[in-house]
Amino acid sequence: MARRLIPTLNRVLIEKIIPPSKTTAGILLPESSTKLNSGKVVAVGPGAKDKAGNLIPVAVKEGDTVLLPEYGGTQVKLGDKEYVFCANFCPVCVI
Repeated sequence: MARRLIPTLNRVLIEKIIPPSKTTAGILLPESSTKLNSGKVVAVGPGAKDKAGNLIPVAVKEGDTVLLPEYGGTQVKLGDKEYVFCANFCPVCVI
């Protein structure tokens, strides 16, 4: 059975990027060097409406790589992949 996660309003679905634990030469990297909390935007909602009824679009688009805050968003795990649901303002920046 296929599962789909579709964000609503100004929500964003981000797939977390798990950094490699060793280099291509086989050197093991310490955990502190692989601590970058980033992800790839998988899906975005249509946006939210302001008081006048105008649609405010989401700031990021599908395919963007973003930096995430350490805390925030809703963690979701499907199979072996980890996802984060968060609001439009949650991603700190686009990388």
